[in-house]
Amino acid sequence: MRGILKLAFKLLVNDRSKFTALLTGITFAAFLMVVMTSLFAGVLNRASSTVINIGADMWVMDPSVQTVASSIGLPDYLLDSVRSIPGVKYAVPLFSGTALVKLGNGTYQAVSVLGLDDTSLFGRPTMLQGNIQNIFAESSFILVRDSEFSKFGDAHLGTEFELNDHRGVLVGIAKAPTSSLFGLPTLYTTYNRAIQYIPNPRFTISYVLVEPKSAADVPEIQRRVAALGYLALTRAQFENRISDFYKYQTGLGINILIMTTISFIVGLSISGQTFYTFILENLEKFGALKAIGTKSRELIAMILFQSTVTALIGYGLGVGLCTTLTTLAKMRLPDYASRITFFNLALALGMVVLISAISSYVGVRKVLRIEPFDVFRG
Repeated sequence: MRGILKLAFKLLVNDRSKFTALLTGITFAAFLMVVMTSLFAGVLNRASSTVINIGADMWVMDPSVQTVASSIGLPDYLLDSVRSIPGVKYAVPLFSGTALVKLGNGTYQAVSVLGLDDTSLFGRPTMLQGNIQNIFAESSFILVRDSEFSKFGDAHLGTEFELNDHRGVLVGIAKAPTSSLFGLPTLYTTYNRAIQYIPNPRFTISYVLVEPKSAADVPEIQRRVAALGYLALTRAQFENRISDFYKYQTGLGINILIMTTISFIVGLSISGQTFYTFILENLEKFGALKAIGTKSRELIAMILFQSTVTALIGYGLGVGLCTTLTTLAKMRLPDYASRITFFNLALALGMVVLISAISSYVGVRKVLRIEPFDVFRG
């Protein structure tokens, strides 16, 4: 069998033009599938940026909330009720909203504002410049240095701006694990300052952040909150809820699915046709091997080996090309949302294996039908 596989490899790489065409089809398909799925993963990750950056274990919200950006105000009594639930270590309010900021040069810029609990500052970002304690000073804000940082102008410590006719001062520059999806710079301040500066309806709490005493207390907390008429989700559950919204209730999911399917069809058509042509051109060689006693299972092994080698090499080239271009794109385009995950790679590998299997099936049928006397008669 080892000799058979060695012969199959030589037949495969002997015709460089056909081998290159096979690799091109697989590489192009793998590249497109990884690009599209990684872009989708990046968008979903950024859609949950606030949840990831705040880092709370549990989030209490109105049941109608679908994404973190579409918060619905919660009454003040809910915070006290959640704090009284057995199993809750502590609970703090969070303000999440948007505002229009007037920069020093006179231009206006929309921003995302997060108001942290005045007592604990739970969910505060990691400081790059300045001291987190300065947030308690008058009119103080902290700006996140991410892909949207430049939209705030020439921002530095001491930069002044206006927010709804209120004076604001940057007292810190911070970093966050994930950038925002909607292209807005992010400002942190205290909860009381946020609700004072930004017009709000009667209820001002966007979310109640909960730290359970243990993981075993989570179901009971969720049950107690549900009895109050509200929803308590763990961080993973909230991220999944946001992902499901963008997958199934917006056009984003179906568009990515269509593009991935097109990539699969393109790869299948190119590699399938090229592999079939390769089998036809080497049909006499397969017939000769069959005439000298090569068994059908050995011929099948040859074709499967050729298809597998082509698929794996093409997959590797496609993933390498995607990784390279994604890295270059992120260096030049900070807003480019792409995230290559193990799931993306596994999905693309599965699709490539399926392309390889279909191509192999076409080749196997053709080879098994050939009769040795037809070769020698020709």
